[in-house]
Amino acid sequence: MPRPVRRKDREIAVDEARGLLATCAYGVLASVGEDGRPYAIPLHYVLAGDCLYFHCARAGQKLDNIRANPAVSFCVVGETTVLPGKFATEYESAVAFGTATEIGAGEKQEALVRIIEKYSPDCIAEGMKYLAGKFEQTVVVRIDIDHLTGKARR
Repeated sequence: MPRPVRRKDREIAVDEARGLLATCAYGVLASVGEDGRPYAIPLHYVLAGDCLYFHCARAGQKLDNIRANPAVSFCVVGETTVLPGKFATEYESAVAFGTATEIGAGEKQEALVRIIEKYSPDCIAEGMKYLAGKFEQTVVVRIDIDHLTGKARR
């Protein structure tokens, strides 16, 4: 189980952390490969219930790591403001911990439609055509969120 947030004065409620997951444009997936080395990569995603979904190519380090060790974390950062004179930053962030799994065709279709709705809400018809042409070349991964934390300095 992940550690509790150390700075309790900066901890935000789980609902607020979930709100960040729902609204941020991208996040950073962190995984560990068979060689024990960490790997973090930014990507687009969508939150649906207690799951995150993202898409990727059929091969690559991201999938190799998930297949070797499905335990992952996923971090998003919302609004930030650098405070130069205070040597600090105002920020809001959330970190989800969970298990990543490649999903099958039915759930994959639903997840990809949700991604189109999030990132291209004014282009749904075009997105569906694009999806039809790329469906077989695409892998979708679901992260079942086991634990969610958030922090902010405002």
